[in-house]
Amino acid sequence: MTQQPLAGIRIADFSHVMAGPFASHLLRLMGAEVIKIESPKGDQFRNYGSNREFDGMSPAFIAANVGKKSIALDLKDPDDKRIAGEIVQRCDVLLENFRPGVIDRLGFGYDEVCKLNQDIIFCSVSGYGQESPLRDWPAIDNIVQATSGMMMLSGAEGDPPVRVGFPIVDTLTGQTAAVAILGALMQRERTGKGAYIDVSMLDASLAFMTSALTPFLVTGDTLKRLGNTGYSELPTAALFETADKRHISLGVVQDNQFVALARKLGRDDWLDDPRFCTSDARRANFAEMHSQLTALFATRNADAWERELSEAGIPCGKIRRVGEAAQLCQEDALLDIPIEGMPFDGKIAVPNAGFRMSPGQPGTHEPPPRVDQHRDEILAWLESDL
Repeated sequence: MTQQPLAGIRIADFSHVMAGPFASHLLRLMGAEVIKIESPKGDQFRNYGSNREFDGMSPAFIAANVGKKSIALDLKDPDDKRIAGEIVQRCDVLLENFRPGVIDRLGFGYDEVCKLNQDIIFCSVSGYGQESPLRDWPAIDNIVQATSGMMMLSGAEGDPPVRVGFPIVDTLTGQTAAVAILGALMQRERTGKGAYIDVSMLDASLAFMTSALTPFLVTGDTLKRLGNTGYSELPTAALFETADKRHISLGVVQDNQFVALARKLGRDDWLDDPRFCTSDARRANFAEMHSQLTALFATRNADAWERELSEAGIPCGKIRRVGEAAQLCQEDALLDIPIEGMPFDGKIAVPNAGFRMSPGQPGTHEPPPRVDQHRDEILAWLESDL
């Protein structure tokens, strides 16, 4: 593997659970060295969920911690606090996601850390922000899905709120923090100065929801809840059941795509029909257009529709479960990670960073750490660096 873009960057990671660790996970995949500073009990994500047989290596933990180094420190113990300070002194980045004020009480707030390392990039991740009136409110993924308005974007009008089915706020917040840290590292290259970064799960979510939030800010109107219809509100960007009782999602939103669809389906008459010949007409006659498409798509299996429409340049995808979707990954999209004592002969696959790059391809083949696994290595490094 060629040298990765963040090789030589070192991160003191005081974060736990998901949002913070996902940020350092992305940076680790780009080559940074991440020192995970855990409590003696370890990150609570190590035993998260119902998979108790994994003994400190829950799938949720593995997902955001491959390739990191672990040292367990009690930050209320003077000796352990000294070790943590020596680590911070030698790092480029400090990442934490305690409740606001906690890192200060532990003696590692930004002002104190700057005395140890004046060029540090210090990133705090919290639910509502360090200076928000809501700063002391507890927040986890599903809470911020609620408070951000995200739960009222899915489903149809009149439906109860709908939670996105994975911890999207945690991962998008972690990605936001990683981007912010990358920006601060580039800024430090130019100015020689570090930075303080305040990442709020709420702010990150609202930024992520710009396609829903910005129309409201511009017009004062909230988006309609469209269920399985796309953002375009067109009946040709919706979900349809096929002959094998699977579903396809159609994404025909441009006029040239509609022409191609009509001709592929043998419905050239649509192109001259005043109810369907323009996008506005199709919106106005949504139910009729949708009904005709429903009848057509029920005549063949999902695989056939997906293949033939896609090959004709018509956006169409079969609805898959995650396990099926994993089979579509291109090379290097998944990483093979060896973890001793795990099922499947200790061979685990995890997603890579979500992009390919040459040179500097992201990735690692190092496993996530056991609690305190790298204590001796880290202490030896600190002593040799005196």
